[in-house]
Amino acid sequence: MAEPFELIGFRYSVYTRIVRIALIETGTDASYLEVDPFSDSPALERFTPLGLVPVLRHGDFTLTETAAILRYLARVTGTDRLMPRDPRALARMEQVMGVADTSLYWPLVRQVFSHGFFAPQMGEPYDPEQVTAGLEAGRNGLRLLDGIAEEGLVLRGDAMTLADLHLAPMIDYFTRVAAGAEMLASHPALSAWWSGMAGSPLLLASEPFPDVPRP
Repeated sequence: MAEPFELIGFRYSVYTRIVRIALIETGTDASYLEVDPFSDSPALERFTPLGLVPVLRHGDFTLTETAAILRYLARVTGTDRLMPRDPRALARMEQVMGVADTSLYWPLVRQVFSHGFFAPQMGEPYDPEQVTAGLEAGRNGLRLLDGIAEEGLVLRGDAMTLADLHLAPMIDYFTRVAAGAEMLASHPALSAWWSGMAGSPLLLASEPFPDVPRP
């Protein structure tokens, strides 16, 4: 009997969503346990002392860190097509994932999306200045990814890699704020990539706000 997969996550977490679409893309069935890391960290500490989501369990093997989870899923499910064989394309894939984590997650998601969409929708306090700050802080990362998309080794639309899976949920959240969508449109190659990804069944199947119209 195959060892079962379980995903422990939070429905609004962009990183949980990244793993969810990776599970879909690799054709992997997994049970799901919802845990809010902002209010129920003791529950998460059963799985990781860091108290962060997502966590993937595969039988008795527990794995954290989204990029590591994606690479593991690609290998253990035999979906190696998500990891380019060409060394330069593989390096670009790794670069996109790293840039998304280190240079884009905080400004695009925690500043622009959180204060421009999430908090207002949830009736929570928000600070418009955080949106402005996030737009400025994310500018160079978006410019870098626009150049990578223009180069065409990854983010090319016709050959899905882990870079697409890792980046798409962040851009999806970012563009739910009008100013974010406007900024993305000023990066033509990255915007063209997003135009092809935006209506992806992967994103539709993992939609965290099904009852909220997109702006």
